[in-house]
Amino acid sequence: MDKVAIRYQITPKNPESHLFSVTCFIQNPDPLGQVISLAKWIPGSYLIRDFSKHLIDLKAKTGSGQKLKIEPLDISRWQIEVSPGALVIEYQVYAWDLSVRGAHLDLTHGFFNGTSLFLAVEGQREQPCEVILQSTDKTQHWKVATTLPSKELDTHGFGIYQARHYWDLIEYPVEMGSFHRLQFDAAGIPHEMVITGRVNFEQLDQTQLVTDLKQICEAELSLFGAPYPIERYLFQVTVTEKDYGGLEHLNSTALICARNDLPYINDEKRTTGYTQFLELCAHEYFHLWNVKRIQPKVYQRPSLLDPVYTRQLWWFEGITSYYDCQLLYRAGILNRQAYLNQLAIEMTRVYRMPGRFKQSVAESSWHTWTKFYQQDENAPNAIVSYYTKGSLIALALDLTIRAETVNQKSLDTVLCFLWQHYGQTAIGLEEGEIEEICSQVTGIKLTDFFAKALYGTEDLDFESLFAPFGIQFSLRPATHVKDQGGVATTQPSPCALGANSQPTEHQTILLTHVWEAQPAATAGLAAGDEIIALAGLKVKTIEDVDTLLARYQAGDQLTCYYFRRDELMQTQITLQAPVHDRVVLTDLASQEMEPLLWPTR
Repeated sequence: MDKVAIRYQITPKNPESHLFSVTCFIQNPDPLGQVISLAKWIPGSYLIRDFSKHLIDLKAKTGSGQKLKIEPLDISRWQIEVSPGALVIEYQVYAWDLSVRGAHLDLTHGFFNGTSLFLAVEGQREQPCEVILQSTDKTQHWKVATTLPSKELDTHGFGIYQARHYWDLIEYPVEMGSFHRLQFDAAGIPHEMVITGRVNFEQLDQTQLVTDLKQICEAELSLFGAPYPIERYLFQVTVTEKDYGGLEHLNSTALICARNDLPYINDEKRTTGYTQFLELCAHEYFHLWNVKRIQPKVYQRPSLLDPVYTRQLWWFEGITSYYDCQLLYRAGILNRQAYLNQLAIEMTRVYRMPGRFKQSVAESSWHTWTKFYQQDENAPNAIVSYYTKGSLIALALDLTIRAETVNQKSLDTVLCFLWQHYGQTAIGLEEGEIEEICSQVTGIKLTDFFAKALYGTEDLDFESLFAPFGIQFSLRPATHVKDQGGVATTQPSPCALGANSQPTEHQTILLTHVWEAQPAATAGLAAGDEIIALAGLKVKTIEDVDTLLARYQAGDQLTCYYFRRDELMQTQITLQAPVHDRVVLTDLASQEMEPLLWPTR
């Protein structure tokens, strides 16, 4: 085997114990003693996760087998005794995180991100690396799915892979197991989706799934234009009962979704869950450009040992969140009315949050490491999401540009400029630079817009922004507790409790979030309380609460019995009229008008 600077051997040696075995060979260690480290966070997910807590039995020895001393420098870095020649490091990684961010291994499959398994060789992060994926008797029937560049593989995909350097290495998550594979071309580029989990693939509507994915990918490739940033792409999907999430990578994405969110042959139409799954796919695919290549300068090759701060996430996640739904419309998956209704639902997520009046989206981005990624039960009252509020800023910016330029320019224009001048050239964006570029590219003075949108906490004037496009923006009260916004299907309730809740297994109603200045909060109720009775009647389900509240009017008082911890308590709830916080977008345009927000490149 050729000598390379750094080689990792990964073996799913003990899947029943969820342990990957890892050996790292370092050809030319630091002559003063090699320092190694394991990432504390993974790009795209801004929370210190301390992956080293899953590292077990770390050992070091020389190429001839002589043991070397290891001293911890902190929780994620180690100093190794001077080695006279090549250095060998051995360790195990406990992999029981069934998410898109870490590593997971059992008798059904294995999955890992490089940040969980690959120790960084400090001082040599730019050196080329090899990865040997090794099978065992327990995994001999497994296959491998990864976009890590291959060198020498067997028919199942085990063998030798290579990466240009550490930063390249951690961009290729690996799935191994007995997954189901779908393949299609988009704009002539090979795409794959591998699905892991218990799914009846005979009932899965694979034709519909492939057709929709192809349309989405081609809509995005068309938006940015050639040259395309990829030669192949991989969707890695883990299917569970009810999970949801995604994480972008250089030419792939790791996704997790609920089993019922996939399309099935007997479905009469696209379900809400399936539409949400397609949005997730569109969102992570969009990151090929916006995040993985168009980047904040501070995100270019961070050490991953300390937080990195920026106020720009409103752009990188917010703009992506705006386009993920719109791309379903552009791809022909959603019609105009369906798109408007889905957009109204996404806008409602912001209008329901009192925290939008207390935190700007720039602050939300800066404090993502704590306030956004470590939300508590008071989060709706205290913070705003740079995903959802950022998507509203993107919408407002797009409408503003289109109106000011008579639809000759749009947010597409800015995106394509960034791709050509920053993404393709790998130039990172400084703080505030995107705002300047928006004005420069569109010819519109946007200083006041950004001052209000990014650093203020007032609602944007969507009534005026939508008007030139034949769309009426309005707010209405909720019709029931789970009302997400959009077109109402029933009459609004005359009053509201002002809390999010869920039923418990012992037939109580658990409050998960309590909105400040609304009836539950003013009555002294708090998140974690379990309501057992309202107005002398037991309530067991959310529907029980809705039915009961519909019988009363604003101003009426209800006696509420509830448990706080194991203590029975009583309070009086004075009902209020529900807040107008559900967004409705009404299409007033004639059929002859240009479709809303259609690409204008």
